[in-house]
Amino acid sequence: MTAPTAETGSALALLRAGDEVDGVFACTRKDRLTARSGTAYLAVELRDRSGALPARVFRDADFVAGQFERGDLVRVAGRVERFRDELQVELREIRHAGVDEADPADFLPVAYRDLDELDGFLEHLAREVHDTDLRRLLGSFLADESFRRLLRRAPCTRAGHHAYLGGLLEHTVAVATLALETCTLHPRLDSDLLICAALLHDVGKLREFDLGAEIELSEEGRLVGHVALGQEMIAERIARIEGFPRSRALALAHCVLTHHGADAVPGRRFGSPEALALQRLNALEAGVKGALEHGLAN
Repeated sequence: MTAPTAETGSALALLRAGDEVDGVFACTRKDRLTARSGTAYLAVELRDRSGALPARVFRDADFVAGQFERGDLVRVAGRVERFRDELQVELREIRHAGVDEADPADFLPVAYRDLDELDGFLEHLAREVHDTDLRRLLGSFLADESFRRLLRRAPCTRAGHHAYLGGLLEHTVAVATLALETCTLHPRLDSDLLICAALLHDVGKLREFDLGAEIELSEEGRLVGHVALGQEMIAERIARIEGFPRSRALALAHCVLTHHGADAVPGRRFGSPEALALQRLNALEAGVKGALEHGLAN
């Protein structure tokens, strides 16, 4: 009788001593340790949505260590053993899993809200922008299938509010909805500018993170950050729109660049009520969501 394996459907939490493990998992720990005999070995933690199991590599530890990093999705083969009354996996093989072998969505938390519904809200909010130039700009993003696919998948933060796949879309819709309601309360606001800025303020987060076993900062996310990346992405789109007014581009850039505060502006002052509104609405939505997810800060 063939022993059950993780590849054939057994989650880590269901494995027992003697079971074979052959599949892809998240690697959430990787330490090079030394046994009492003086021999090096690797201590690894494997994780899936059911739980986690420690694992060990005793043969060719230094060579194997070069095949993957902590935070990778890894392809493993081994056997579950009992050691000191605890289960662990003795690994024969562990290496970085290729992009065609694993999907981070199988290991990372995902939005509980329906993404198709959020997509519908996104399109509805974009239709509330009537300015011809800003509408063309939004259209260039929303008509881009790659952009839409990434937006449905992107987290908003690594460990704060909306720290799950689809979190960026959820946050974007929430901030833009607040912007729409605020413009109803304050009709003197430039609603086209504020709603457009709300829909685009965090697009740089599509490039800020790398997805693997965990949500990690990308190299450009670490060095540049999502605010500057987002403005770069918007400017690239605007450059392809013939006759886009420079005054409109500057007003939008100001909103995007100051949505975490006016520190980027000489004199540290907001240059428009729309920029001020976006900063406050973004902070409100992020703060309330963070409190609901993680509790109130002391």
